[in-house]
Amino acid sequence: QEPLHEFGGAWVQPGGSLRLNCTASGRTFSRNTVGWFRQAPGKERQFVAAISYTAEKTQYADSVKGRFTISRDNARNTVYLQMNSLKPEDTAVYSCASRPGGRYDASNDKRLYTYWGQGTQVTVSS
Repeated sequence: QEPLHEFGGAWVQPGGSLRLNCTASGRTFSRNTVGWFRQAPGKERQFVAAISYTAEKTQYADSVKGRFTISRDNARNTVYLQMNSLKPEDTAVYSCASRPGGRYDASNDKRLYTYWGQGTQVTVSS
């Protein structure tokens, strides 16, 4: 098992920024693909961003391209999601997930992910 924990969710005004952290205590995290997903009330969980274990491959949902950046520090067993120019429609519970993957694997398919965190709330409103 690989418990994942998200940190950094908060309330922020439109146009603001937040950085989410996803940390893991397992020994395989540094070799896993990691993705961020979000779920708004009454909606399905949707893909946000993913990064391969080498960080050589990243993928973003169209709705966040140019505003969000995913990165990782394998020495710290941490993946980050920097979110800039936040909009009210970004409001959701953000969860990270991981799965074994290749060096260029940054899948956007939530069904492929094995381990999930509990999520952290991001609220964007004035």
